[in-house]
Amino acid sequence: MAFFTSAIDTLKILVIALGAGLGAWGVINLLEGYGNDNRATRS
Repeated sequence: MAFFTSAIDTLKILVIALGAGLGAWGVINLLEGYGNDNRATRS
């Protein structure tokens, strides 16, 4: 049973790390896209 407990804990860490990575990537994409929407800066 201890093996399953440690495996579940490892999976939890992997899922949290994956979610944090995807969240950071999404925020960066939003910030990059925001700069291109301002009509005053276009030539």
